[in-house]
Amino acid sequence: MTPNAFLEHLNPEQLAAVTLPHQSALILAGAGSGKTRVLTTRIAYLIQTGQVSPAGVLAVTFTNKAAKEMLTRITSMLPINPRGMWVGTFHGLCNRLLRTHHREANLPQLFQILDSQDQLSVIKRLMKSLNIDDERFPPKQVSYFINNAKEQGLRANDVEVLDDISLQYRDIYAAYEQQCQREGVVDFAELLLRSYELLSRNEPLRAHYQARFKYILVDEFQDTSRFQYAWLKCIAGKDNAVFAVGDDDQSIYAFRGAHAGNMQTFLSEFAVSKVIKLEQNYRSQSNILDAANVLISHNRERLGKNLWTAEGTGEPIRVYCAGSDHDEAQFIVDEIRALANEGVAQSQIALLYRSNAQSRVLEHALFSAAIPYRVYGGLRFFERQEVKHALAYLRLIANPADDNALLRVINFPTRGVGSRTIEQVQEAAREQGITLWQAACQKGGNAPGKNIGSGKGVPAFVLLIEALRRDTAGLDLAEQVEHLLYASGLVAHYQASKTEADRVENLEELVNAARTFLNEYDGERTEEMPDTLTAFLTHAALEAGERQAGEGQEAVQLMTVHAAKGLEFHTVFISGMEEGLCPHEQSMFEQDGLEEERRLMYVAITRARKRLYLSYAQSRMLHGQVRYGVPSRFLNEIPEKLLKPINAPLKQAEAPAEWEAPRTLRVESESGQAWRIGQNVTHPKFGPGVIIQCRGRGPDAEVEVNFRQSGTKRLALQYAKLSPV
Repeated sequence: MTPNAFLEHLNPEQLAAVTLPHQSALILAGAGSGKTRVLTTRIAYLIQTGQVSPAGVLAVTFTNKAAKEMLTRITSMLPINPRGMWVGTFHGLCNRLLRTHHREANLPQLFQILDSQDQLSVIKRLMKSLNIDDERFPPKQVSYFINNAKEQGLRANDVEVLDDISLQYRDIYAAYEQQCQREGVVDFAELLLRSYELLSRNEPLRAHYQARFKYILVDEFQDTSRFQYAWLKCIAGKDNAVFAVGDDDQSIYAFRGAHAGNMQTFLSEFAVSKVIKLEQNYRSQSNILDAANVLISHNRERLGKNLWTAEGTGEPIRVYCAGSDHDEAQFIVDEIRALANEGVAQSQIALLYRSNAQSRVLEHALFSAAIPYRVYGGLRFFERQEVKHALAYLRLIANPADDNALLRVINFPTRGVGSRTIEQVQEAAREQGITLWQAACQKGGNAPGKNIGSGKGVPAFVLLIEALRRDTAGLDLAEQVEHLLYASGLVAHYQASKTEADRVENLEELVNAARTFLNEYDGERTEEMPDTLTAFLTHAALEAGERQAGEGQEAVQLMTVHAAKGLEFHTVFISGMEEGLCPHEQSMFEQDGLEEERRLMYVAITRARKRLYLSYAQSRMLHGQVRYGVPSRFLNEIPEKLLKPINAPLKQAEAPAEWEAPRTLRVESESGQAWRIGQNVTHPKFGPGVIIQCRGRGPDAEVEVNFRQSGTKRLALQYAKLSPV
């Protein structure tokens, strides 16, 4: 096959990128612009024209799926064995390097890799041997600390110690390093760190790989972290050609350490003279692309490009203003039915949301309408770990004889109940022909019988369940759920982790699910359904067990915007287009937070090929309370001529340039002090925060404040003692 055969179907910009001479270049590849084709064709072109051998190519991707697709495409173009090529993820390539040079890396030849659960087990075992309090230093937080340090390229002795707490974390990290070295195991973060240390310290080895990999290609360059970029610099040297493909407008993984600024740094440090923009989009129609272009133009820190298409104008973007989140979900269900009548496959319809907790109302509406759905890249609401824990507590309140529920939460959150103690409880139950709860009560001293083991864990659990049953007896269903979430310690457990904010939101959404069920439940008691709690648990089990489509079955796709990256659909619904949700309220506390939220919206919009819906609700249940919504500023940033309001004329309101700017919604306290949405405040107990909702006037005035440390609180201004910042 001649080189020209590879090039026949490329547009001029793609052709320029593929046929570049030996030089470093940045390929600014917009959504749907054919970047995978450019990457694979570039590799095939270099090999076919004799500029490099297959063994001289290093190609970095961000998923194993992308790496396999790249190899498949290359081998379909060239009759070569791909095994000699180094194509893979950062972790996969580092693993290959360390396996090849295990002695130099001070590792056994057959070293094993710990996944996140294995790593957590090692940390728990280590902390137990060192008699470290796992309540003061939760193992998950220790794991987060260690991985975060490694992802910054820091060994234990490099970590800055600020106080006794950080000193203890550093000491655990040091002990963990020694333990892993003794056992001959490495975690994922260690793969990158150790291979970087190997290359940076071993000059002959570094020179060998720099001479070998004259051409280095990197996919999704905007998602590289600072340390991954350092690794690339190390292996590239000064003379190698780095072909970086990415889109700074789609940099949405800052929470994983991605640093969009690497693209700007790359331009200067590699003396890049060639930036090629792939702006022709082969996915979406121009109304959709025009909306995305105008929206993202509000970001200041970007390299800049403008997507266009030859596919025609297409349909306007539909905008729906719902009275409530349930109204919004019902509208989406009705539109899905209409789309089905038009012949649109359910698998080509996606429902996107900013926060995982939003899926619950959508799932319920789809379930009630008997529309099969699949949660992409995640679990359905009632299948999520934290929700199942809460439901297990509820099941024990309803029926203490539920052995499975007891086993799920007897030591969650951890209360010192070890596996041996659980085995003893199970043995006692089996020997006496009683339930696990009855056996646990024996251990707790509440019933005569054999005392099982020693320690306070099981007695404390028995007392907790008895207190939950007693304290929730007179409450309605939603109050029962809310009480147990806090009394059981579930909320506190997840709040203690910086990485578990979504789980706290899901627990709060369970209160909303209970309240919705109460409103819909007819309340009739039968022999099969003796009370509301049992009815709710039955509903949760049925909703978890039904309507989730199997593999290959036609189904509507539900997912967060983060999970949608790289996908495309005929029709996309973006729900929750309200301030505080999109953009998310947490972004107000983060540097570059609003720009990242806008990039997320850009990604969401560019998933749609033919039809796009944007919807928002005037009221929504969030954090267990009704919240009155303000339309997202992102709606205001899309030109009105591109939008088609469905149920009311579109009202464009002034959107602030920054979170701190005042909004029109405000309240006044009795003293006449005015408070506005977006205003920074401080509270003597909760610390700094920002107002996200205002209601009422005078003595009845109240505000909803998102506090940096403790989340959202609803406060009566008469008593709140808030101070403006």
